[in-house]
Amino acid sequence: MKNNNVHSSQMTIGIDASNLRQGGGLTHLKELILELEPKKHNFQKIIIWSSQNTLKRLINVSWLIKVSPSELEKGTISRFLWRRYKLTQQARFYKCDVLLIPGGSFSCSFAPIVTMSRNMLPFEWSEAKRYGFSFTTLRMILLRYLQTKSFRAADGVIFLTDYAKKQVTKMTGELSGKSVIIPHGLNERFQIEPKVQFEIGNYNFENPFEMLYVSIIDQYKHQWHVVEAVAKLRNKGYPVVLNLVGPSYPVSLKRLIKKINLLDKERQFIRYHGSIPYEELHDFYKTSQLGIFASSCENMPNILIETMAAGLPIACSNMGPMPEILGNGGLYFNPEDSNEIFNSLERLITSPQLRTEKAQASFSSVKKYSWASCTLETFLFLESVLKDYKKTICVE
Repeated sequence: MKNNNVHSSQMTIGIDASNLRQGGGLTHLKELILELEPKKHNFQKIIIWSSQNTLKRLINVSWLIKVSPSELEKGTISRFLWRRYKLTQQARFYKCDVLLIPGGSFSCSFAPIVTMSRNMLPFEWSEAKRYGFSFTTLRMILLRYLQTKSFRAADGVIFLTDYAKKQVTKMTGELSGKSVIIPHGLNERFQIEPKVQFEIGNYNFENPFEMLYVSIIDQYKHQWHVVEAVAKLRNKGYPVVLNLVGPSYPVSLKRLIKKINLLDKERQFIRYHGSIPYEELHDFYKTSQLGIFASSCENMPNILIETMAAGLPIACSNMGPMPEILGNGGLYFNPEDSNEIFNSLERLITSPQLRTEKAQASFSSVKKYSWASCTLETFLFLESVLKDYKKTICVE
């Protein structure tokens, strides 16, 4: 299907953000918009479709046109039907040159389209099986089908890590459109110079050594195994506490609370703080001495990057893209083995020198992640896809 505005020198870009309501997708969108400058990024205006609540969280600037169709305020089926039957019409009405769909899947007929791969769960069956026979599992199967179809049909696909590209294309096969790896950026407020590391003997139960694990409580995040490891540390006399921060998947929260009640009924060393506004997360990093990341499935672990930027020594899962991101900046463990988690934590806790080395290494390597770079690379890719599309139009 041909575009109505392929001869414009500066791009008019449409962004379908109809399914971005929270989490990393919304953060990416907010940071991208904040970095944009029409001349620098070669566009004249951006039209973005989403719910009113999402649009309220984006800055107001003259070149950003916010559109909130009534269908996007309703349920999943209503939003799907709008994307299927009305998005193309809307994109043409606003004379869009290219359509960016950060949510992954699409079913409209507009072209060219650039989409993004940001959810690995549908493409890693070993992880999806953790949910058993449930609505969540069925949803992942459907997402795998829809995203595979979308990635194959898209004119361009943005991957966040090399790991994600390899894993996804194992399922999809070779993609017909262009693809690129563009990692997310990092908000500067998370950047905290590594602390001076003290001997564990400098801490006591009134002034404990605080460890932090920020992430949704979910089946593939393994907080219960981390709790077991921390309980072992306490049983050996180490004055440590674990702060868990993040929203929760109900079944997983029930599993976590059961484990905490078994090992720390009085809540002396395990503290679950629930969901904390993104704007306040850096305060937790400031008061922590060590970061933990125990996920077994990620596309790009933004939380791990934030922990690196916060100057914390890190004990980290050895699965997924985590070694690609963290490199030699942490100690690794199998996230399903509480003994391995315990060993990594004990090594770090008992060695201020090791903590210092790892914190400095990760803090130095994380500087390559910036929203300015992410935005520039994204818009260069959009422009590249549009140019290729114009060539095919001319040939036709």
